[in-house]
Amino acid sequence: MSHEPRVLLGPGPSNVHPRVFQAMISPILGYLDPDFLLAMDETMARLRYLFQTRNEFSVTLPGTGMAAMEAAVCNVVEPGDEIVVGIHGFFGQRMAEIVERHGGTAVRVEVEFGQVVGVDQIEKALDEHPSAKMVGVVHGETSSGIGQPLAEIGKLVRERDKLFLVDTVCSLGGAHIPVDEFLIDICYSGGQKCIGGPAGISCITLNERAQEVVQARSKPVDTWYLDLMLIKKYWFADRVYHHTAPGPMVFALKEALGIIQEEGLEKRVARHNKVGDLLKEGLTDLGLELFGDPANRLSMLTCVMIPEGADDATVRGRLLKEFGIEIVGGFGPLKGKAWRIGLMGYSASERNVHYLLAALKEILPG
Repeated sequence: MSHEPRVLLGPGPSNVHPRVFQAMISPILGYLDPDFLLAMDETMARLRYLFQTRNEFSVTLPGTGMAAMEAAVCNVVEPGDEIVVGIHGFFGQRMAEIVERHGGTAVRVEVEFGQVVGVDQIEKALDEHPSAKMVGVVHGETSSGIGQPLAEIGKLVRERDKLFLVDTVCSLGGAHIPVDEFLIDICYSGGQKCIGGPAGISCITLNERAQEVVQARSKPVDTWYLDLMLIKKYWFADRVYHHTAPGPMVFALKEALGIIQEEGLEKRVARHNKVGDLLKEGLTDLGLELFGDPANRLSMLTCVMIPEGADDATVRGRLLKEFGIEIVGGFGPLKGKAWRIGLMGYSASERNVHYLLAALKEILPG
């Protein structure tokens, strides 16, 4: 049964460029085919550009951004390790839970939805837990539409000689996140948001500091499939079989990364900022209230409060049925109280903003 295309303006997935679709239907190749190995090498080079890093180890992983989150955590965490987790929304909470599932102790530094974690709060947690192994934060919190400042935390964490882990699933490809400059040791993202690829593939980069910590473990990583040192042997010179790589996903992501390079990161970030501002201005003109700290609102994900007299499910249902537009409701404390509107990658266009605003104007009461 076929289905109609949608204008995807939720927190992901986003619409993809036709070239990405075309790449996805490339002929299937074996996981050690010379052409596929070349595609892997090209993908790594493009990932270094995207992450703004010199890290050799910049690869894709099979699975969504959550597979990358799990890999980033489980390769570092051993039983009893303390990990400081800055939490300003749903996905920070998930990172802490994954730490605990792998036998670590999550030192939660939590602020209200809509706020950001202060560097002073991270410093206090490190003072109280000097043996902590790593500090992890979510940059673009998809649940609240808020972006966590990173630079000062990166400096603090490096001064304390800990690892700095950053989740950029929502924001990489639409925000300025220079991994090396911000002293990020491990960074990961998902394919289906600002990067402009499909869901089902993720990417991760580790510097030498992080790899040394992983290699110095006293016990093997507690999951074979996401053991990054095993995966590294497949991506680099040894080319040792680990898993059958999802070829169509790799080709699609490689093409999406190529489109990013052609546009240029600076111009791409500026585009996301421009359309994000246009949306926020338009929603405000409609009398709607934006959520969260105005100084740290994301460009690619806007959280807006549902106005009085509007029914959440009814409005979203009409947008989907009558206009083919998808937006998504709130998480956690914002469930039933807010909408989350995404402008990511190929979906981040002025045309989409004007279309959504016109539809909302027709649907919303008064």
